[in-house]
Amino acid sequence: MSVLRPLPHPPSSELELVNQAQQLAGMALGELATLAGMSTPPNLKRDKGWTGVLLERWLGASAGSKPEQDFANLGIELKTIPIDAQGRPLETTFVCVAPLTGNTGVVWETSHVRHKLHRVLWVPVEGERSIPPGERRVGTPLLWSPSEEEDDQLRRDWEELMDMIVLGQVERITARHGEVLQIRPKAANSKALTEAIGENGQPIMTLPRGFYLKKNFTGAILARHFML
Repeated sequence: MSVLRPLPHPPSSELELVNQAQQLAGMALGELATLAGMSTPPNLKRDKGWTGVLLERWLGASAGSKPEQDFANLGIELKTIPIDAQGRPLETTFVCVAPLTGNTGVVWETSHVRHKLHRVLWVPVEGERSIPPGERRVGTPLLWSPSEEEDDQLRRDWEELMDMIVLGQVERITARHGEVLQIRPKAANSKALTEAIGENGQPIMTLPRGFYLKKNFTGAILARHFML
């Protein structure tokens, strides 16, 4: 039996990526961290992205924080998704930063959101806070592309939200807008401001925003795949 090791290079095929991800299923994050030479934090309050970084290391992801997909050569994005004991998502899923300026003529078909969600490797991970990070186990991976219906749901929300941004209504957008896709502030602190368009077309400074998938959308993907 081969020794389980992080991929030393980006996977060269979907099969190599999925095989590696399947080998991680059932493993505790602490075990994987030790094997990868990484330390395990006692909690994730200050290390929110630790699980994602650990799995990127194991799966040979290359993009980091770049705008391209995590496995750019395969056109696949990696998304770890914390779940509860019933297999339901515990939080929304970050997709990408929302562009607040320069949006003239943008369309869904060539949008950054659609590009990121074209093909996704979902890796569920136990996420309940009562379980220490090192003891949380990795679930069975799922390689997914949006169905026609899912693409249509995402497009409708994206168009509504982008219309509000273009019309200078960014400050009016709340997390309740959108059925499956939402926009909300994404900034480590309230001083990190970025330029946007105000209601009268004037430049304003506001918090950076991000696109997030709502839990009802990701929950339905997992439920259908795992027959929950």
